[in-house]
Amino acid sequence: MNLRDQFTAALKTAMLAKDAPRVGALRMVTAKLKDSDIAARPKGITAIPDDEIIAMLKTMVKSRRESVDLYVQGHRQDLADKELAEIAVIEHFLPAQMDDAATEAAIVAAIAESNSVSTKDMGKVMAILKAKHAAALDMSKVNPIVKRLLGG
Repeated sequence: MNLRDQFTAALKTAMLAKDAPRVGALRMVTAKLKDSDIAARPKGITAIPDDEIIAMLKTMVKSRRESVDLYVQGHRQDLADKELAEIAVIEHFLPAQMDDAATEAAIVAAIAESNSVSTKDMGKVMAILKAKHAAALDMSKVNPIVKRLLGG
């Protein structure tokens, strides 16, 4: 089942269960997906592929995490809790993230594959990681590990 079908099925289930917060989060995701589809139309794409949907979901999670930090700083725990609930709904549709050991192993393999020896070769390593593991890696956490392993 592709991600679009999963969104639809989850929305129907949430509506039948009268789970208003989950329904709201899923409607927000489907609205963002429709916006992304519309934005892709000039390129001749009628529906964005699953890999772009995953990137969209990651962006949504990142945005909400930033909002949570701001709400906590502003002593608005009620709003932070709402954002955290939305993050939980969105993350349900994302592929499982690699743990630290698997991340480091993937980075070591990418360094070996690209024959990288210094931080000047970092772009090659990042390109390989993005091509092979983009959905399962948090690329913002990968950057410092690659630098460390390349001696930077």
